[in-house]
Order: sequence, then C-alpha cells, then structure tokens
Amino acid sequence: MPERVFFLSLISVSFFIIIFGANVLLFMISLDKIRVSFGGFDLLKEASFLIIPDDRIGLIGKNGAGKTTLLKLISGKLEPTSGNVGIPRDTKIGYLPQEMKITDRNTLMGETLTAFEEIIQLEHKISALNNAIASETDYHSEEYLKKLDQLTELNERYSILGGDNYKADLEQTLIGLGFERTDFNRPTSEFSGGWRMRVELAKLLLRKPDVILLDEPTNHLDIESIQWLEDFLKNYKGSIVLVSHDKAFLDAVCNRTIEISLGKITDQKMKYSDFVKWKKEQREIQMASFRNQQKMIEETEKFIERFRYKATKAVQVQSRIKQLEKLERIEVEEVDNSQLNIKFPPAPRSGRVVVEAKNVSKRYDDNQVLKNVDLIAESGEKIAFIGRNGEGKTTLVRIILGELEYDGELKLGHNVKVGYFAQNQAQLLNETLTVFETIDEIAVGEVRAKIRDILGAFLFSGEDADKKVKVLSGGEKSRLAMIRLMLEPVNLLVLDEPTNHLDMQSKEILKNALIHFSGTVIVVSHDREFLDGMVNCVYEFRNKKINQHLGGIYEFLQKKKMESLKELETATRKTATEKNNRKQQLPESNEFSYEERKEISKNISKLEKKVIETEELIEKLESEISEMDRILSSSEVVSDPSFFEKYDGLKAKLEKTMEKWEEEHEELEGCKSKKYW
Repeated sequence: MPERVFFLSLISVSFFIIIFGANVLLFMISLDKIRVSFGGFDLLKEASFLIIPDDRIGLIGKNGAGKTTLLKLISGKLEPTSGNVGIPRDTKIGYLPQEMKITDRNTLMGETLTAFEEIIQLEHKISALNNAIASETDYHSEEYLKKLDQLTELNERYSILGGDNYKADLEQTLIGLGFERTDFNRPTSEFSGGWRMRVELAKLLLRKPDVILLDEPTNHLDIESIQWLEDFLKNYKGSIVLVSHDKAFLDAVCNRTIEISLGKITDQKMKYSDFVKWKKEQREIQMASFRNQQKMIEETEKFIERFRYKATKAVQVQSRIKQLEKLERIEVEEVDNSQLNIKFPPAPRSGRVVVEAKNVSKRYDDNQVLKNVDLIAESGEKIAFIGRNGEGKTTLVRIILGELEYDGELKLGHNVKVGYFAQNQAQLLNETLTVFETIDEIAVGEVRAKIRDILGAFLFSGEDADKKVKVLSGGEKSRLAMIRLMLEPVNLLVLDEPTNHLDMQSKEILKNALIHFSGTVIVVSHDREFLDGMVNCVYEFRNKKINQHLGGIYEFLQKKKMESLKELETATRKTATEKNNRKQQLPESNEFSYEERKEISKNISKLEKKVIETEELIEKLESEISEMDRILSSSEVVSDPSFFEKYDGLKAKLEKTMEKWEEEHEELEGCKSKKYW
C-alpha cells in the first residue's frame, strides 16, 4: 500500500500524495460532507475541503456562522452530525480557542517550558545515561555498547526536536508576545487574563504542531505583538487555520480564504481583501440568478394554479410540479447591513481644549505606570492611544474620566460631556429590560423608527431584539452597550478596545460613525484597520511616558519601522549607533535620530499653539482698536481723558504682537522645513 499513490476526489479523500518534481506533499486533513445540526437547524451543510501543508487559511463569516465549530471539528473536540473528518494518525494539531480555562500553579518560565515536555524528558534520560556510562569500566561489554547506541539515538532525537535551541526559542517567543525578561520568574497568577492567554499562545507556537488553529488570537495582543505574530506565522513551517475580524492581520498572514455562509462554504485561493472584491462580483451574479429563478418559479406556479383542474393540461401541470420539486433553490444571504448609515448625535459645543494634562504621574504601590505625562486634546481631534499592554493606556483613560487619583494636573475643557465605553460597561446595563427596550429608552427623534435596523447591524436580528439583557453573553452585552453610547449626545468619546466583540460589518459601521462624529475621540485599540483613516493623532505609551505622533496609524508605524519586531530591533540598534557617532562629530546632513525627531515634533506642536494664541490676541486687539476708530470717526464726544492714551497703547501693543507673530511663524516654518521624517 505505501508504494501506491492514489488520486481521488476532493469529497472522498482523507489524504493523498501530489508530486512536484522531487518534492512530495502529503494532503494532511480532509473534511468530507460535514453536517452539524443543533435542534433541527443545520449550522453546516455538506461542507468539504482539504488542508494541505503550508496552507494559510483565513476562516471568515458572520458571528454564529460556524467558524469556531469548524475549528473544534478539526481539533477533534467536536464530532459532526454526519460526514467525516480525516486526520492522519501522526498529525499534531494545536488549537487556541477564544476562551479557555487556565491553571496558575507555575511561573511564566515554568509554565512555558511545559511546551518542551519531550525535550526535557530526553535531557533527563541523556543525563542519566551519561552518568551510567561514566561509571562503566568494561568498555567492550555488550551492556556498555548498548548504552552508547541508546545515547546516540536520544541525542539524535533531541537534535531533531530542536533541543539545542529551545531555550532561545522560548525567550524570543515570550519577548515577541510582549513579556519582559523580568516577567520570566513571576507567577502566572499575577498576570491578567489577557496575558495568561498569551502564555497559552506561546506554548502552542513553541510545540510546533503540524496544524495551528487560532480563534481570534489578536484580541489579547497589542500592535507590536500582533506584528511579531504576523511575521512568525508567515514563516511558520506548517499549516494555519485562522479566525479573525482583523482585516490587516488576515491579509498579512493568509493566502486562502474560506467563508461560511448559510451553512455552506466558499473556498478561494486569495487573501481576504481580494476575496471581498470577488465576493461582491459573485453576489451580483447570484442576485441576478436568484431574481431570474424567482421569476421562473412565479410563472410556473401561476401556470399550475391556472390549469390545475383542466384535464387537457394535466400532463403539463404534473410536469411543472415535478420540475419545481426537483429545482435546487438559490439561497441568498440576508441583506448586508454594512451600508446602514448610523451617526452619533451632533456633539454639543465645547471649548477649544477638551483635555489638558500636565506632569501627570500614577503609581500602583511600587509599580510606576505613568511619569510626568503631558497631553493636550483639542476639539474635533481623533486620537489613538497605542502601546504594549500594561504601559498605562487604560490608566490614563481612567484618570481622564476621574476614576483614579493621581499626581500632577489634569482638567477637562469648558462644557465637555464624556461618553465612555469599556469592556466592563456591559455590567451597567439594566438586566431586566429587553434588548429593544434598552435602546428604546434613550432613542429620540427619527432614530426610534430605525431601532430594529440598528440592532440588526450589530447582530441583534429578529427575535434577538426581544431577549432579556440578563441572558446575553458578555460579547452581546458589550455590543448593546456600544449601541447605547452611539445614541447619547456627548462631545468627548473615550473608547477602550471597542472592537473586541464586533464583527467586520459592525466595526465598519462604528468606524464610519466615528469618522463623521463632530466631537473629540480618544480610542485605545490594537486594530490597525479600524484606526486607519479615522485617527489623526497617535500617542504611543512606552517606558512610563507618552510620545505624540501627528498623522494616521500607518504613518506612525512607518515612522517607527514597526512592520515586524525584528525591524524595530534593527532600527533601535541603528539609532543607537548613529547617536554614538553624533557624539563624536557634528552631523553632516539634516537626518535626525528618533529622539531628535521626537523633540522636533514636540517643538512644532508647541510653536503651533503659540502661533494660534498670538493670532487670537491680534484679533482681539484689532477688534478693540476698530471699535475706538469707530468712536473717533463718529460725532460722539470723547469725555474719558485716558481714551487717547489707551488708544496709543493698544496700537503699540498690536505692533509688538505682530512682530512676535512674525518671529514665531518664522521659527515654526524653519522647524517644519527640516527633513526629520
């Protein structure tokens, strides 16, 4: 049997061999006519596809379509109602679900080392054999030679499994996922749930399974860690099946897309963004076929109804009835709600400065999180807070909201009304109300007529709107809290990871609403696609400080050269070398280090604010002088003896202020002209 090579159909094969020149590739896993039913409802219908070595599959579909179910089928945690999942006996599968039970009986290093159980066992065996061999005196005995053979076999196995490099791999993976070396000996119980999920992800990656199954892996990662994971998965020698609502992540990792819709799968060898375009074209073709079929069905039914009782037409009527019975009906997915136009209410007018922080510091016992932080958010700005988890993003958000004590000074501007969304926001919902009632109690005006459409856009369709809040899942409650926020009139929106429980359509609706929101937005997010085109200012949190970067998220990433952690490390080393060189000699060009660019950017912001303040003063002085000119040109009698002295003083002050404005403007232009980016 091993010598025979079978070429079978996609439907019936469990695995087979394809030969490309000298390379032999084994088809690893097959799903054959998979059906999964729950209470008479078919979640999956006749689903069939193969997973081959080095596949990079993006598994997509609406929430509830069956993506997680399909991962469970492949991992062996769920049996299909009918059909077969064919997995070769020696295939290793690694599965990271969205939520999992995590034990806390070890340090970070100790827990991660469990990924190398076989290697560590081999180390013990090799050590024991070496000790046994060292105690032997008869070098020609059969027992001694047998031990040498065993040692050779163990060493070969140890080398094949990567025993020579496993500790370096462990350290590289943990650091890539955002841990510090100082974390290695900390108990895992000290880490939050999100960080403990990273430990499980690290263990899965280090085990190097043949197939990696990941269900929303970016939910617990920051931008740097996501980019490291992208780079790791792109170069991984094995197959990957990935569920994610992160468009940028899917495009970076996957070259094949499988969509689950109406229980059926669509499989295309293309990345997600190309699949979306292809699907749009196919939907237009499908809709045309659907309309033609519906027209044909309608005409056939009319014919049957018209001639049902005429004996002369009995044969034709029966023929048409059989034709309809055999007809394979074209199913069309529910109307796409992504085009639903939902807007935040008009933002009440506020002062120009919405939030101003000066020398803000925050410490939790011995842990300094923020140190002498300065921040200014102006009306209409869309600001992103990004950085590694634990760097203080949520802490600063809570300080802005007045929920934490701190050192320094922070104040909100005139007439600032804050709307806040965080993951715990769902806990504040009234659990005795239905989903519909929860929104109806705050909806006003024309919005009340669109409540069910809005709920549908955020995945509360049909009878879901009549569910009590208390029976909703955590993700559903979060989505409901987001809808409430979108209907409240505020001028400062503070959003902490708002997209974690949203699918792609819902994220697009929220993003469009934020883009057109007239107020100020501060958003903590790791979703690059969500931030792209929406934010115009990025604050990076690092080493207890925050650094402002003007522009969008991809501009920031390009400036920081953060397309992968390796590039970031290379850039850091290069910057350090350049900085040392500059200490020894004057720069021969106007290229600047990151620290110098950061200082220049800070100076530009300060100078721009100075220019604005000076322009406002000029406008005020000109207005006062204009009013006095009006009095002088009229027939009014000037009785105030100090009038002319005040008039001359205002003119002199205006002249000096104009000179000051010219100096500030020249300084600003000079600063901007430097090619520091």
